Amino acid sequence: MNRIISESDITIEGREFSGSLSARMPHPDGRPYHTFRTYSLLVDGNNVTFKKCSFSNTAGPGETAGQAIALYLDGDGIKLFDCVLKGHQDTLFLAPLPKKEFEKDGFLGPKQFTERTPRKYYFENCLIEGGVDFVFGGGECIFKGCEFKSVEPGYVFAPSTPKGQEVGFYCEDCSFTHSDDVKSESVYLGRPWREYARVTLKNCFLSDHIKKEGWHDWGKEGAHVNSLFIEEGSYGPGAEGARRPDWTRFI
Repeated sequence: MNRIISESDITIEGREFSGSLSARMPHPDGRPYHTFRTYSLLVDGNNVTFKKCSFSNTAGPGETAGQAIALYLDGDGIKLFDCVLKGHQDTLFLAPLPKKEFEKDGFLGPKQFTERTPRKYYFENCLIEGGVDFVFGGGECIFKGCEFKSVEPGYVFAPSTPKGQEVGFYCEDCSFTHSDDVKSESVYLGRPWREYARVTLKNCFLSDHIKKEGWHDWGKEGAHVNSLFIEEGSYGPGAEGARRPDWTRFI
């Protein structure tokens, strides 16, 4: 079941939000749900703060369920503190959507035709679990002291940072961990959903599940020139012996 919070300037504490919709499920309109109708919770109010809340999509692994969003954020100034997000593929979406979809019905959902408005978000001391592209979108977001836990092989970030926006996803003092069944060197830190993607990691711990290459170009040659993937002070097994691509920055 989808839930929506549209109120602004509110604080929500200690709530649980859960759903199990997935992209491949049939929608009542006869089409599949696709990605952006699967959210457990959509928040489009501004200046909404969540404290000690949990958000989950229990549809299952991306290999079988496809995309399944736990939390869809499309309001400015949304902040999360000490929250838990659980899912597999596409756990957390940070609006705005890209301007154009690659395929028909790719953006089918409540924000398909809305104006692509810049958004800023802040996460502190949160746990975010997922598998493939489990943090994605075009918003500007700061993650402070958060844990990104991979529960299946895949990619952590899939940013679609709009052209001209300097900051995409910025992670400071975060940790990248994995569940016991995720093998070593089976996860990329990220790939560009759109070619102007931006991700910065500063002083982050990387466990052994992170591939030595670190980043993938998703077959986008333009990303080699236009994207910006930066690591400064990465440490841990996933940083040792790193062989990052020459179009990224590893400091």
